[in-house]
Amino acid sequence: FFDREGNTLVLRPDMTPPIARCVSKYYMEEKMPIRLCYAGQTFINSAEHQGKLKERTQIGAELLGENKADSDCEALAITIEALLDCGLKEFQIEVGHALFFEGLLEETGISGEDEEEVRKLAENKNFFGMEEYLSNLGIDGKLKEIFRKLPELIGSGEVISQAKQLISNDKIDRALSRLEKVYRLLSYYGYDKYVSFDLSTVANRNYYTGIIFAGYTYGTGDAIVTGGRYDNLVKQFGKDIPSIGFGIDLDRLLMAMSRQKIDIPVECNPILILYENNIQREAIDMASQYRKD
Repeated sequence: FFDREGNTLVLRPDMTPPIARCVSKYYMEEKMPIRLCYAGQTFINSAEHQGKLKERTQIGAELLGENKADSDCEALAITIEALLDCGLKEFQIEVGHALFFEGLLEETGISGEDEEEVRKLAENKNFFGMEEYLSNLGIDGKLKEIFRKLPELIGSGEVISQAKQLISNDKIDRALSRLEKVYRLLSYYGYDKYVSFDLSTVANRNYYTGIIFAGYTYGTGDAIVTGGRYDNLVKQFGKDIPSIGFGIDLDRLLMAMSRQKIDIPVECNPILILYENNIQREAIDMASQYRKD
């Protein structure tokens, strides 16, 4: 919408771009890496979200200034620890890599509207539609078969080995190698049981450049957490640093906790001060001190 001067104003759809802008402005000279956390409102107004909240509370964390597999693993580990701290026991983090699907598209040689349509079909998990669309484009039979097998490339670390047998190019090899490193590191944390891989994942934000992930649990049909690596986003605001982060949808998380009958522990020790009128001042001083404490 527009303000009185005619400037275009936009309600933020997610928190990552504002964080990137903030870091480039206020942390230009800061020694890297830096770690930030946040809480705020996000807004989505789309026909695809009919019946869902258009305003949501998002809490999350960002690790900026490091591009190692260790930082990917750190973001995933914090995500898992946050969900465990909420009392969730049954949840799964699905991990993919933006470069894997990009590498597949690179092999097809398609671009423009055709590429956008294939991305959209993959994002919606419409693999039958994608296979038909690729057939109409005259894509090579072997390559089309790989796209057809995308729904099978979902599961434990074994799917990475399966993918290696199917196809290879620079982007795909880098993606699979990175996922292998991250999975090994997560096993050191003891968190590998909470992670599965989905190589059919397509980045739903165009700024994702590396691993992308989403967390699911029962009691809500949508992801309660999303995240990924965005190595080129902060550069658009003036500071060229690699970054990774995640956001937890607090509304969906609370819905899942409610449906799973998970109580939120609240510490409450009420203190009642009784006093005679002649010592009211001392009673108020005492009450004020308790409140400060």
